[in-house]
Amino acid sequence: MIIRWLAILGASTRQMLADWGFAARLFFKLLGMSGAVLKRFGLVRDQIHFLGNYSLAIILVSGLFVGFVLGLQGYYTLQRYGSAEALGLLVALTLVRELGPVVAALLYAGRAGASLTAEIGLMRAGEQLTALEMMAVDPVQRILAPRFWGGIIALPLLAAVFSAVGILGGYVVGVLLIGVDSGSFWSQMQGGVDVFKDVGNGIIKSVVFGVAVTFIALLQGYVAKPTPEGVANATTRSVVVSSLSVLGLDFILTAMMFSV
Repeated sequence: MIIRWLAILGASTRQMLADWGFAARLFFKLLGMSGAVLKRFGLVRDQIHFLGNYSLAIILVSGLFVGFVLGLQGYYTLQRYGSAEALGLLVALTLVRELGPVVAALLYAGRAGASLTAEIGLMRAGEQLTALEMMAVDPVQRILAPRFWGGIIALPLLAAVFSAVGILGGYVVGVLLIGVDSGSFWSQMQGGVDVFKDVGNGIIKSVVFGVAVTFIALLQGYVAKPTPEGVANATTRSVVVSSLSVLGLDFILTAMMFSV
């Protein structure tokens, strides 16, 4: 019995290391193809449109309502300490540092990431990737790499839109509905938000999240079993793993950024 358990543990460990090795090789292969892919920027542009533009609606609506909630919660919290004028600073820092990159990445994983995994998985199930290999066309370079770079470029743009719309939502609730002074709202924000420390860190986070979420989505689709159940499982696994990766990376990046 013990020997059988050890055999199962050893096989599972070996398979896990093999999967990690394949993922690492695929990741570095995608990075190595960057120059060739970016020379044909039309392919990347199409993926930016597909991944970014089609995710814009959920980003706009979610960012607006997150801004509404931040405006309400922030006002009632700051009012206890007589600092309601700092509402603009609170909303801006919360969105630019944390909620903008993180929530945008989670929404991107659920919308664009799932779409990427399903698309690549269906190509695998329909033997389109195999057909490309038979024609001496590298599917990683032709199919995966443009989508990889499209996702890396699209997510920071979506995070910026999310933060901007969220700040507008906080302004609507705090200034137009509650009655916070408009000048204080914007001046506190302008004086307290640092371009490099706050906005720059948010951009770095969104780029890292874009790399992680897009790569996980492409990987899960690329290794999906060529069956309807395999594609469905890969899509579910992509969203779950991407979401957990975003939250874990957010903690690591925040600890690194604010401990320096």
